[in-house]
Amino acid sequence: MGEAFAKAVLGLPAPTIGLLNVGAEELKGDEKLRQAADVLRDSPLAGQFHGFVEGHDITAGTTDIVVTDGFTGNVALKTGEGTMKMASGLFRQVFTSSLAGRLAYLLVRPALERMKDWLDPRRYNGAVFVGLNGVVVKSHGGTDAEGFASAVDVAMDMVTHHFNEGIRARLGNMSSLTASRSVADAERQPVA
Repeated sequence: MGEAFAKAVLGLPAPTIGLLNVGAEELKGDEKLRQAADVLRDSPLAGQFHGFVEGHDITAGTTDIVVTDGFTGNVALKTGEGTMKMASGLFRQVFTSSLAGRLAYLLVRPALERMKDWLDPRRYNGAVFVGLNGVVVKSHGGTDAEGFASAVDVAMDMVTHHFNEGIRARLGNMSSLTASRSVADAERQPVA
């Protein structure tokens, strides 16, 4: 579903996929996570599957898509938000604590403004609910009109680029793969 979103909304023709884990090594993580990796390796997405990624890979751009469960994903997002707020406060403290800091701020202000625009969470507002029979994008409750407009833009892109149809097609491919894999697994089982 993330791959279909990246294709439809972000325009990435073959987005790379990583599974968020406590390490990149194949033996790390729980059994469900290792099984998910096996399914992806045996799927039509195998060429796009990077393997396991760690928390630092999220912002490093190691993969285009990072797959995780909702709880862990929410913790990762809130940690990122908190880190940005802390960094913003530290910058403010450095640039206001002395005359030298205030002069330095005047020199770097244009660059800081560009960085602030790039990192503005309103530009990325909207959690996409996938797997439904329609398009649902939930806006953050504390956003303003600009953030809400960003969420509406995402929803419009999903409709325009036939997001749900792309998911149905991908799931059809995955279902046929899973069915053939189950038959192959059953054939390998010893008869009692």
